Parts: sequence; structure tokens; C-alpha cells
Amino acid sequence: MSEENASTKTNQSPIKYFISGGFGGICTVVVGHPFDTIKVRLQTANLTNSSYTGMIDCASKTIKKEGVRGLYKGMSAPIAGVAPIFAISFFGFGVGKKLLQKEDQSLDNTRLFLAGAFSGIFTTSVMAPGERIKCLLQVQQGGGEQKYNGMVDCAKKLYKEGEVRVLRYLY
Repeated sequence: MSEENASTKTNQSPIKYFISGGFGGICTVVVGHPFDTIKVRLQTANLTNSSYTGMIDCASKTIKKEGVRGLYKGMSAPIAGVAPIFAISFFGFGVGKKLLQKEDQSLDNTRLFLAGAFSGIFTTSVMAPGERIKCLLQVQQGGGEQKYNGMVDCAKKLYKEGEVRVLRYLY
């Protein structure tokens, strides 16, 4: 299929958009989450543990102290949210393409950009609470007392504390 035909084909099934987006999102989290955990720990090192000298040091100390599973702390929130977020994003892109496309014309780069921007409208409000939960779970260091015991516990405590007002709509 040529590139021009790919940009004009907007009659894709929403189910295909959802499945493709959801699967792609899950793969993204599984591969990328350990790097995100290291990034968050390095960003918050001055608050929780200043003994990291860099990315590799942070990864090795995390694995030594918490095992490989330590790199996947907080992953439940992105996994629970990423499949629908990516699915919604892909769906929003498809809808945006349909809204911007005139009959029998391919979309130019500007219209493709706008279709992509349109998809972001759907995903932003869903992503923010999950990102907050993920970060709070990631910065918890193993070995000590932990404030949160997983995604649901974190969401409930944030709701009770009033810290994330958006969560009030989830319960």
C-alpha cells in the first residue's frame, strides 16, 4: 500500500483502532517502564536517596535492593490506563482524519497534524491521574515503610486526601 493510499484510507473500523492502540500501548509500557522508574528515581533522588551517581548505578542498586521487579514498581497504573488511552488516541486520530478529509482527497501534513492534535483532546484528562499515581508508587524505595500498597490503595488515599480531585469522578 503506498503512503498516499495509507493517508486517504479513513474507513478503518474503530475496533481495529482500539485493538491496535491498546496492544501498542501495553508493549510500550512493558518495554519502557524500567527506564521511567529509573528516571523518576533520579529526578527525586535529592528528596529520597542521594546515593545514585547515574542511570546505571540507579538501575543496579534498584535491582540489588528490590530485584528486577523493583524496576516495574508502579506499572499497574500505566498498564490499566495505557490500553484505553492509546485506543482512544488512535480512535480520536481516525475521527480527526474523517472530519478533516474532503471526499476523494488525501490529507496533507497540516491536516494529519491537526488530526493527531485532535486525538490528544481525548487522552489528556485520562492520563493525568494515572501519571500521578505511577510517580508516587515509583518513588517508594524498598525496605522501608511504604505509604501506598499498589495502584488502587494509592488512588483511594489520594482521593481521601483530596490531592487528586479528578479521582473523585472515578469512585
